[in-house]
Amino acid sequence: MKAIELHSKTDKNGRVSLNYKTEFENKKIRVLILVEDSEDAAIQEAEWVENAVKSPAFDFLKDEDQDIYTLNDGEPIED
Repeated sequence: MKAIELHSKTDKNGRVSLNYKTEFENKKIRVLILVEDSEDAAIQEAEWVENAVKSPAFDFLKDEDQDIYTLNDGEPIED
């Protein structure tokens, strides 16, 4: 499978126009468009994390009996 990356811009109406010659003729194609993350996405992720922390599903982690490890346990990982 080949991946082809194209750089383009949208027009004022949000339309994408591609002018790119490929080696494929009379083939069905699929175009994948990835949009860069915005600050809105980062805020949404922060809200999701905050709500997960508040969820009662994780209340068992607040139990002192769950604190079975210390910083002295285990061995450091060396890359």
